[in-house]
Amino acid sequence: MTLRCALCFSHVFLASGRAEKDEFVTQRTDNICLNMEPPSLAAPCSTKKRKSIAPTEHEKDKRLKTELEGEEVVEARPPRSPRISVLLKQHQQPITLKELTELLHYAALGKTAGIKQPSWCRLHHQKKVKGVNVVLVEGLTQNQFYKHYLTMRHLRTNYSTRVTFTPSSNNVASAIFSSEVPISDSTSLSQTHEENNELYKALRSHPVITKFGTRRRGLTAYVLTKDEMIQRHYPVKGMPGFEEFVCTDSADCVTDSSPLYGIDCEMCLTEKGYELARVSLVDSDGKCVLDDLVKPPNRILNYLTVFSGITAAMLQPVTTTLRDVQAKLKALLPMDAVLVGHSLNNDLMALKLIHQHVIDTSLLYRREFGQRFKLKVLAETVLERQIQTEEKTGHNPVEDATAALELAQYFIKMGPRQVVEHHLEDLWGYLIVEESTDCASAPTSSHRFADILHSLRRSVAFLGKRSDISLDLAHQQWYSSDKEMLDSFTRQTKRPFLSVLHFSSCSDQMKRYVPHQEQQHQRVCRNLRDMCVVFAGPLPAGFSERDVKRLFRCCGPVRKIRMLNSTVRVHAELEFEVLEGAMLALQTLNGLNIQGQSIKVQRPVCDSLLDLDLTLDALKGDVLNTNHLYVVKLNPSKAECLKIAAKVNGHVFDAKDSGVASVKTASGLSPPAELNGKQLQLTTKSELSEETFREMFSDFGTVERIILPARPGRHTRRHAYIKFESSEGHRAALSSSEELWKEDYLICPSLTPLHLSSWVAMATPVTTVDAEQEDGERNHMHSTPQDREIELMIKKVDRHLGKLFRSLPAGTLSVVVLLGQTSACGHHHGLCFLEVKS
Repeated sequence: MTLRCALCFSHVFLASGRAEKDEFVTQRTDNICLNMEPPSLAAPCSTKKRKSIAPTEHEKDKRLKTELEGEEVVEARPPRSPRISVLLKQHQQPITLKELTELLHYAALGKTAGIKQPSWCRLHHQKKVKGVNVVLVEGLTQNQFYKHYLTMRHLRTNYSTRVTFTPSSNNVASAIFSSEVPISDSTSLSQTHEENNELYKALRSHPVITKFGTRRRGLTAYVLTKDEMIQRHYPVKGMPGFEEFVCTDSADCVTDSSPLYGIDCEMCLTEKGYELARVSLVDSDGKCVLDDLVKPPNRILNYLTVFSGITAAMLQPVTTTLRDVQAKLKALLPMDAVLVGHSLNNDLMALKLIHQHVIDTSLLYRREFGQRFKLKVLAETVLERQIQTEEKTGHNPVEDATAALELAQYFIKMGPRQVVEHHLEDLWGYLIVEESTDCASAPTSSHRFADILHSLRRSVAFLGKRSDISLDLAHQQWYSSDKEMLDSFTRQTKRPFLSVLHFSSCSDQMKRYVPHQEQQHQRVCRNLRDMCVVFAGPLPAGFSERDVKRLFRCCGPVRKIRMLNSTVRVHAELEFEVLEGAMLALQTLNGLNIQGQSIKVQRPVCDSLLDLDLTLDALKGDVLNTNHLYVVKLNPSKAECLKIAAKVNGHVFDAKDSGVASVKTASGLSPPAELNGKQLQLTTKSELSEETFREMFSDFGTVERIILPARPGRHTRRHAYIKFESSEGHRAALSSSEELWKEDYLICPSLTPLHLSSWVAMATPVTTVDAEQEDGERNHMHSTPQDREIELMIKKVDRHLGKLFRSLPAGTLSVVVLLGQTSACGHHHGLCFLEVKS
């Protein structure tokens, strides 16, 4: 394939509260907190309106940070539902078989087993993944998917993530099952086989292990996130109800060497509710640095002496106020201090204090269903120390603060696994009965993916044609056709945890047309390239290629210009780098008056573009382009020149037609082209930044991401892709195209899947075809009977994939891989589709 034809790939659519105080403090039952995200909320068009509406309590509990790591397009989903996204930078290169297996390992085993997130994507809420299904489609390539884009309806609509796949010479199914799972440390997956016993079964579902995993980590792993604090009813800066709370001088982040401070408070019941009566603070060595009685400002109804140890006599001479204590705490706590307490939210509420970094021991030593241990129980069991004994009147906050501090230090030092193992019976009440070893089989030391899953009693299966698959025969099911295999799989009432299906009908049929495959590949390249081509003319006499480029690059980067000299008048053929450039040229420059004559901008007329309107409509609705806009910022001098008497994004603007003087310079060369009496500048000195676009478009709704394509050499970036968080923002921007035009912006819906640049970069160049030969071939690219057979076959495969996806249980990670092809002429890349079924 020529380098030029290789680049044509890019034109496809260039062409996703403390337990022991329960008796007087109402304690809410909290669910086990996992790392979770809220659904994407539709952003209102008005920023002021958005700021003036206070969130409901339900919304506050579910508010989380927005991740902006360049993810693919994803749909709004319920909280904590698993989803997958590809990092923006990964779109620049294809993924390999090794990178695909990294994702499968993480999806099936997760961080609890010591497996890291893949470097090229993010699988959110992996613990909620219920199974993994992989479909390998042999014989199909990425360019065939886009050639038959309209036909493959199920594949393009069911999957919100798409990335180029590098063909592999290995048996992909066998490589998945036999891939080695990386063993990061001795406390994680390396002990999987030797721990396939009753103890390990208890650990796997233990709430502490479920939350924190098994590895020993630093204190930062146990500091509550802002979202967890909101969910656990901690005072958080900026949240409603905490406007009068005092904020400590906290650093933005802490490290594993940051100091720990234990804190505990006692309260009295006043006319206004529970108010602070005593506060104690101990440093990381257990030394008391603050122990003050506090005079509540309101009349005390009950001193709660049995719990607080506070009496009327103790408070009678006290003059210390809440403000005094708040000031002392702010002075005592370093900026990177981490506060430790037991149900610490109650203490901070009594202190009316906001501190950013906290560890709550009631959430470290977790119980099922959100229940919590009393501090007294934890101190007795873990620290082997008696606190809050009956002979004492009330609690000693210094003693309680020290106990909470030491419990946190013990948990961090030992790690969650050892804490659970040492106290599984005496704290959590598990009674482990080991099975007899007489009949036990010897553990295996294999790290093969299939063996690891088998040891965890997670079923695996392969379905496809008889082939060399590295699996036990009991897990292989061989079929003579794709339909037979699909029917068998969809009839299964209990699905394997990991299933791999191999569709081979495409490959079998493609083998009949081996001599024509390379020719067909070249034809697809040319078909896709035509989607980015426009013809323009007639142009004024003497109009040069340079003049044409000056005029048309306002719509987007121009890859190539060819002046057509075979016509009486001057015409030009322009090839844009992106499909949106061609679309804007048709919308903005068609009918433009240059030197007294109106030019016509039109697409090529050939059979490959007869269904282009359907393709464009499908692309606008593609999940990869959801809420995306293509934006061009015009050079101010050029924008002033373009007084267009044509439709611009559906709006009509008045124009003044005036002639352009055609003169020669002393050197005999034409001066810069003139439009409506003004010069078109060739270069633009100002470089647009992400901030420029964000400032302009954030008025329509929250902008999630801005993509500025790289421009080689001295060229400046004048176009961008903008992703809104909500469809409302996207629609508001499109409906405001006239106002944006007045600000020198041209916009249109995005049509280009981001991953196509990786396809271009990895394409294999072959001999160049000259322009005349290309024109002749373009006009004689008629469908053949073989093309019709291939299209029907691809349509049938797409129906099979749609039926398979519908049959998958919710929570299944579904992966479809078009394996691509490797020939003597080079790689024809495949395509990987990813989705977690909701």
